[in-house]
Amino acid sequence: GITRLFSVAGGSMGGMQALQWAVDYPERVGSVLFLASTARSSTQNIAFNEIGRQAIYADPNWNQGDYYDAAPPAAGLAVARMIGHISYMSEQSLEDKFGRQTQSGGDLRYDFKTDFAVESYLQHQGEKFVERFDANSYLYITKALDYYDVSDGYGSARAALERTQCPFLVVSISSDWLYTAAQAQELVDELRALGREVDYHHIEATFGHDSFLVEVETMTNIVGGYLDQLWSKTHTNHRSSG
Repeated sequence: GITRLFSVAGGSMGGMQALQWAVDYPERVGSVLFLASTARSSTQNIAFNEIGRQAIYADPNWNQGDYYDAAPPAAGLAVARMIGHISYMSEQSLEDKFGRQTQSGGDLRYDFKTDFAVESYLQHQGEKFVERFDANSYLYITKALDYYDVSDGYGSARAALERTQCPFLVVSISSDWLYTAAQAQELVDELRALGREVDYHHIEATFGHDSFLVEVETMTNIVGGYLDQLWSKTHTNHRSSG
């Protein structure tokens, strides 16, 4: 027999995967938790990812991806991470965290060395990323993100979503300019037009896309509350049918 999954959840790429499973295998997905993601990568998403990829391509150590017996393209991957990291934050979160403070705490030096604290922060993020991630993996993952469109293979988003059978939890973040609230609302509207059960939450938060990771208490309440409702409903239906 076919095992029906109770819930599949995810933010960013995980949200895309959860949504796609509900479309491709509707009989196996019990519910989808779609957190700070999108049903179709926007042109802006693709543009930022392409800048990161070009940074890797421009690193002479990339060598068309054949670098595993030599030095990896660390510089290019670090820059790619810096670009990506900015897209996960918001203008306000960067301003609140760093403002225009200098790294040294003193006056500006007016040279090409690191002056601002935010510069040092991004460099650190890039350096740490290189220690735990592979450049070719970064290329493939960003390409997969760019190619994602729920309508692919079905003609339209409506036709794709019409295949779904489960309830949805959709969460968007007010300061997320990577996967916007407008994109989430578009998905919610399509699902509701098809008669699907949708619980939609728009969170006011200042940390950008990363808010769904930073706002732990808020996300715990929303996700935990939703799962509790599903669990209660499932057991009530089970007792009734028994």
